[in-house]
Amino acid sequence: MKTKDFYYDLPEELIAQTPVEPRDASRLMTLDKTTGAIGHYHFRDIVDLLREGDCLILNDSRVLPARIYGVKEDTGAHVEFLLLENKGNDRWEALAGPGKKARKGSRFTFGDGLLRCEVVDVLPDGNRLIQFQYEGVFFNLLDQIGQMPLPPYIKEKLQDRERYQTVYSREVGSAAAPTAGLHFTPELLERVKAKGVKLGFVTLHVGLGTFRPVSAEDIQDHKMHAEHYHMPQETADLINETKEKGGRVIAVGTTSCRTIESVAQKEGCFKESEGWTDIFLYPGYQFKGLDGLITNFHLPESTLIMLVSALAGREHVLHAYEVAVREKYRFFSFGDAMFIS
Repeated sequence: MKTKDFYYDLPEELIAQTPVEPRDASRLMTLDKTTGAIGHYHFRDIVDLLREGDCLILNDSRVLPARIYGVKEDTGAHVEFLLLENKGNDRWEALAGPGKKARKGSRFTFGDGLLRCEVVDVLPDGNRLIQFQYEGVFFNLLDQIGQMPLPPYIKEKLQDRERYQTVYSREVGSAAAPTAGLHFTPELLERVKAKGVKLGFVTLHVGLGTFRPVSAEDIQDHKMHAEHYHMPQETADLINETKEKGGRVIAVGTTSCRTIESVAQKEGCFKESEGWTDIFLYPGYQFKGLDGLITNFHLPESTLIMLVSALAGREHVLHAYEVAVREKYRFFSFGDAMFIS
């Protein structure tokens, strides 16, 4: 199957630049994965589309304010770092720009000296390994001086950083938000629970590889990035119980979906599991745990539209996207949602 098979034409003005207020006022398209039938709602209507006995699996990862701006100690040059992964002992893998100013041995200060770092290695892919020095609590300092790492297609400045976090986020570690969950409010989640739908949580820390384009002509030649996940026993028990009782397991977001399917593949069942996953889901994949998916509208030729097509069929998905463009749905991270069931 070719990457170009997942292309669709998207007018630039449909790329959402700011989030809708309130969160659950965004639009919601429904897609029947069997028939391809489409419906149009608002996200707050999700309560009516769920059934008693279903469960929602949500990713509780929290986005780091991972974009920091430093000054090179010897020259005063300004360099931007984007923190990608905590390697332990205050060492981080990061992107640096301009890279020529961040050679091995270079030292930088951030926030008038609140943070300091040294580039200790330049990795084969060009990323930097940096060692931080500071006094106090690292994540508190990062909250003071860091900025949200918004995707490159969002040009507007974010007025409220919490709008790029889900209301249930708690485990810090993502370089991008699990955006399907941005539509939920605390009140909406309470209405969902009152309907008899149970909530389970997993953690998958989203890497910037989620925005990496598929450059391979044949999708099977694409190498997925690895991301760290954890499914607690409580969530595994909920999935098993829901399936035993005939309910639907519905993932909120592709990250929750990838966690569910990664655990099913690795363990052969649902039980507590933690590790790294580079699972790549595309048409032909047989889902082992998932029955439905709440997700946003994804970039053309991306691994995420391939994942959605694995669940609902490429033809159904591309037709739904054509309808979404025609009906002027809002696309990508701050855009509208789709419920595939």
